[in-house]
Amino acid sequence: MANGWARDGAVQDQIDDTVSDAVKSARARLPAGDGAEYCDDCGEDIPKGRRKALPGIRTCVGCQSKRDAAIRPAGFNRRGSKDSQLR
Repeated sequence: MANGWARDGAVQDQIDDTVSDAVKSARARLPAGDGAEYCDDCGEDIPKGRRKALPGIRTCVGCQSKRDAAIRPAGFNRRGSKDSQLR
């Protein structure tokens, strides 16, 4: 079913692209490289279990939570139709 001037399947394509972008963004934020025994931000010891679960981690849970809270999503969906941006 077409939506206005959009072709059939355009809405699903938009959903697929949004999910794909979110996955790429999450993968880009995954730790890589050598991990640290002590947090880069506060200097506290990073528990061995955390280092084993997340190889390459460089921050403690508290500091990582602060970093994650600072990440803000984009203001609107640039791939969306003009109608979806006006809502």
